[in-house]
Amino acid sequence: MITRALAALLAALALGTPVAAQDRPVWSFAIHGGAGVIERANLSPEQDAAYRASLARALEAGAEVLRNGGAALDAVQAAIQLMEDDPLFNAGRGAVFTAAGRNELDAAVMNGADLTAGAVAGLTTTRHPIAAARAVMERSPHVMLIGEGADTFAASVGLEQVDPSFFFTERRWQGLESALRQNNLPIPDRPEGAPAAPVGGLAANDPGMPPLNERKFGTVGAVALDSAGHLAAGTSTGGMTAKRWGRVGDVPVLGAGTYASNRDGCAVSATGDGEYYIRASVARDICARIAGGASGQTAAQAEVDDALSLGGSGGVIVMDAQGVPAFAMTTSGMYRGRIGPDSPATVAIYADER
Repeated sequence: MITRALAALLAALALGTPVAAQDRPVWSFAIHGGAGVIERANLSPEQDAAYRASLARALEAGAEVLRNGGAALDAVQAAIQLMEDDPLFNAGRGAVFTAAGRNELDAAVMNGADLTAGAVAGLTTTRHPIAAARAVMERSPHVMLIGEGADTFAASVGLEQVDPSFFFTERRWQGLESALRQNNLPIPDRPEGAPAAPVGGLAANDPGMPPLNERKFGTVGAVALDSAGHLAAGTSTGGMTAKRWGRVGDVPVLGAGTYASNRDGCAVSATGDGEYYIRASVARDICARIAGGASGQTAAQAEVDDALSLGGSGGVIVMDAQGVPAFAMTTSGMYRGRIGPDSPATVAIYADER
């Protein structure tokens, strides 16, 4: 669909009329790939470069949608699906394991234009959880589906299904074994269909995988403003390493880890210790602060500081109605990036990068 702003721009270009900056379609896009103890000493130059390249690819996927007049929801989904397929991130392929040795995936998406939303939790066979969340929003009467039923629904609407071994990565499995040993819990059998354990272990600086000593919170997310003035947010995660008893974090809880509202002028995707984000309704409260007159950056940092004073740590990305992205964190790093029509793609990892 061609928006009114985009149609005016195309007409001006066709006539050779100079286009003033204020007449250009306004859009903006930002992403994150998880926050946590991410320090320069923990990443080799090759791993640092690999993360930046992956973030840049996801940014471009969303930007391509938006610069062509596409919807914020489409941009969010396009970027997150790329990150769900990238084993560097704890979402989709590359997700962490539960204590039982399974990958259980959560996601949510929200449309700021009408406050419609969809969420899924505990998926095990749907390749792209973010697509399943959007399908719940658009093709069911519900907001959240969980477990086997959520996978069954996703399959019923034609979303790609995979064997659970598709999500397996050796480094995440070794992370599970380490966590279980530290907590004196039994280590489950290696998942059926997983490749044989590598002889001699893994290379510490493999650029294609997260570092062995990485301690970060697994979530990927995106927030967008499109040229029609609509906001959207989406988040996808594998959750916590060694989670038990069907634990679900903040990601699929609307208002905690994901929220978008044109009315409030705000879209949010969070990453961190989900229990605290749920208790403090972080994403919704950020939007309330912005609706009350705070800037996106002020609202984001104040809310993260307040919520995480309860315990834990993490970060958020925020988009306001003017397309100004904000990044706030209480951690030493957060994989993140931003792009707009008049600003080149910028990616960052460490907290002191601007």
